[in-house]
Amino acid sequence: MNDQTTVKLRLNNSELWGGLIGLALGGFVIWQGLKLKLGTINDPGSGYVLFYTGILMCVFAASIIISAITEGGPTLASRWQNVSWSKPLLVIVCLTAFSFALEPLGFLLSSIPLMLLLLRLIDPLRWTLAMPIAALAPLGMWWMLKRLLLIQLPSGLFGIG
Repeated sequence: MNDQTTVKLRLNNSELWGGLIGLALGGFVIWQGLKLKLGTINDPGSGYVLFYTGILMCVFAASIIISAITEGGPTLASRWQNVSWSKPLLVIVCLTAFSFALEPLGFLLSSIPLMLLLLRLIDPLRWTLAMPIAALAPLGMWWMLKRLLLIQLPSGLFGIG
């Protein structure tokens, strides 16, 4: 194998491109953190957490890039072979419907059907397991958000939730 083929294989490495995108995103986060002013450790500014999060993102991205260069990785085309788009599209449709239903129906009356749909359609669970999870998980979240954290949630038509 000659040098030109090696370079071509490395440029087709999906992990390399993922690391480069992560590095660019981390650089953007650092830049935005600097624009918001860092402050000090005793008096942090608005950009303090963003700046250090961006540094951490760049470190992780650099480790992915180094690993991709030294060890190689799958090609971009191989990542997209045999991809099933039906489930991600179904999740997007369900979340879009949830966002439209949240205000008029309220948190509980919109999140319980959403959970039931996701539990039955995406990775199907038995009805005997899906029903209690679909009811108890949103009820638990509602109680924690509304009662413990005192966050106001949309109450909807019936004043529930």
